[in-house]
Amino acid sequence: MMLRMQPLDSVSRRTFLAATSAMALARGASSKDRLKAGLVGCGGRGTQAAVNLLTGSDNVEIVALADVFEDKLEGALTRLRSDSKYVARDAGITVERNGKPVQLTAEELVASVQSRIKVSPEHHFVGFDAFQKLINSDVDIVMLATPPGYRPQHFEAAINAGKHVFTEKPIATDPVGVRRFMDSVKIAQAKKLTVMSGAQRHAHREYIETVDKIHNGSVGDIVALNSNYLGGPVFHVTARDPKWSDMEWQHRNWYSFVWICGDQIVEQHFHNIDFMNWVMGTHPVEVVASGGTVWRTREEVYGNIYDHMFSDFVYPNGVRLSSHCRQYPNGLYRNVSDLIVGTKGRSTGLDMGGKGINPYVQEHIDMIKSITGAGPYINQGMRVAESTMTAIMGRESGYSGMKITWDMIMASKQDLQPKEFDYKMKIDPVPLPVPGTYKFT
Repeated sequence: MMLRMQPLDSVSRRTFLAATSAMALARGASSKDRLKAGLVGCGGRGTQAAVNLLTGSDNVEIVALADVFEDKLEGALTRLRSDSKYVARDAGITVERNGKPVQLTAEELVASVQSRIKVSPEHHFVGFDAFQKLINSDVDIVMLATPPGYRPQHFEAAINAGKHVFTEKPIATDPVGVRRFMDSVKIAQAKKLTVMSGAQRHAHREYIETVDKIHNGSVGDIVALNSNYLGGPVFHVTARDPKWSDMEWQHRNWYSFVWICGDQIVEQHFHNIDFMNWVMGTHPVEVVASGGTVWRTREEVYGNIYDHMFSDFVYPNGVRLSSHCRQYPNGLYRNVSDLIVGTKGRSTGLDMGGKGINPYVQEHIDMIKSITGAGPYINQGMRVAESTMTAIMGRESGYSGMKITWDMIMASKQDLQPKEFDYKMKIDPVPLPVPGTYKFT
């Protein structure tokens, strides 16, 4: 029997929408009018990521928030709903609306974002199990922006529930956590779930175009690499409230404790290390590092992380990355930079690319297009996991005074996570790592 083909203009709108909906669902997207997103971790980065998401697409709304602290959750919600200056940070950006480029004014951006904050009281999830409650709610996208110690557990739960994920970097603070994350990445790939990381350089046009030119021989064969992340302290709480237990204190002051933050080389310098892995197309095979503390004195407020680290990474082809990160007190020297040296020239990593829109917004635009099928499928999970493991490898070398290889770190049994969680829980202090005393496991 011969099938009669209908001319395009005679195809009903219902038939067309059904077909496009089916294609989107094959990618794991929602068939609803708008995608629904939930934010886990309502600190500054998570709250701004929610704004970036809503700025980048008008096809998504925020319907749920989760945090271990109610004051953090309510503070984020107040900023999103009421702080026009905070929401309008991306004003003037050009985004796509109804298939056309539109430059959003501050007033348009605030109205657009705030109208899509639809978090009902029953979708305020608080506590150590708040992430699971949010995942179990009616969301399509889970945004993970807690301190990174929690990332493997939260990511695993979201992927097992069939959710698309935006995950901030890094994705773990220890090798056991990285491998757990990697296992979930493979499940996400099999399910065709979108995984977008907060490594925003991969959505930054200047970096993308420069790396493409480097890969196509613009600087010749790469012979040396250099990266610096010399900045200030991300934050630390200046004084401990006497009412706070050890558990609450370490969460309120999370950037001072290695189990939850990973140290600066993992939490901040990750960006440079991830970029160099991108340039090289692989991860290093070994590292020797050294570091310690100078201005972060051995007081409770400063916890057990270093304030400087220098690492000598070696890639499979013998190219070395000289990697230096440091946190100086406020008001002192700052330098966040990269250098790629080749046989024909050198590059800063962003000096051969054109200007694009804010990469913090672009990464969310790319994520939504991946989910809906309007763009290529994206799963950045394995790459960001390998870069996190690279940074942990450097940290462990600095802490232990040993040369650490990729095989050693991938086989490591180090698991820094507490085995139970309670607001009133006591935690025995972990001393500052000292080479010769600290043991790599």
